[in-house]
Amino acid sequence: MTQKNKATLAMVVTALMWSLGGVLFKFLSWNALEIAGIRSFISAAVLFIIIKKSGLRIRLNKVTAAIAVANCAVMVFFVLANRMTTAANAIVLQYTCPVWILLIGLVFYKEKAKRYDVAAVALCLVGMVLFFLDGISPGNAVGNILAIVAGVAMGVMFYAGGRAESQAERFSGLFFGQLLTGFVGLIGLAEGGFAPTPKEIAVILVLGIVQLGIPYALYAYASGGISALACSLIGMLEPMFNPVWVAIFYGEVPGVFALIGAVIIIATTAAWCVIQNRAEKSVTS
Repeated sequence: MTQKNKATLAMVVTALMWSLGGVLFKFLSWNALEIAGIRSFISAAVLFIIIKKSGLRIRLNKVTAAIAVANCAVMVFFVLANRMTTAANAIVLQYTCPVWILLIGLVFYKEKAKRYDVAAVALCLVGMVLFFLDGISPGNAVGNILAIVAGVAMGVMFYAGGRAESQAERFSGLFFGQLLTGFVGLIGLAEGGFAPTPKEIAVILVLGIVQLGIPYALYAYASGGISALACSLIGMLEPMFNPVWVAIFYGEVPGVFALIGAVIIIATTAAWCVIQNRAEKSVTS
């Protein structure tokens, strides 16, 4: 298996692990900021251990700072968006990030988007809208704007991760990002009444380790082998599989539009990866 295929597989596993959040959140009675903060502190600890075990050095520079701030913004703005608009609006608007990746490359780095890149982004966005069609509504304007900000931040995170020169920079940026999110989450504790049960402690540990910490380490590895756009398109498996786990454990079966949207996203991403690989081979041959 080539390095690129390994990176692609790592990103697929990352998205699937991220998607466990929807089911696990149902077992917690805490407010959103408490969940985000504590989960991120645990995730930061996991990343710190992996960094040390891997022999990498924690670095702080412009790239790691960009990854950290963007990562923190994704976590915080998405939580806030969920409070002010529908969950479907929040996830659909957040996953406009492939659009922002194309724009960042075009505006700041004069990168020309290929036709198949634009087509893949457009089709995946259509699939995402179809997937959450029943839950999409006008919603709260502020909440929708915050969700878009979360999408921009996610695009910056993916793009900065792809331009990082080493795994040390990628891991460091995510470590600092999770640490920042943890401190922001302390605001939630200020509301009072925080009394976790043993079951909730177990769930938050799973969230911090399995749903966030380990997948962020896999993402750091993946972003060193595939493009930011590839990471973002494959990352769409996260919101797609989120309701799948809910269907399995809670019996809430997705509708016909959701299934059509899922097929569009999977088929488009797979076709885009094949076309991109062929294009790269034709350039190198």
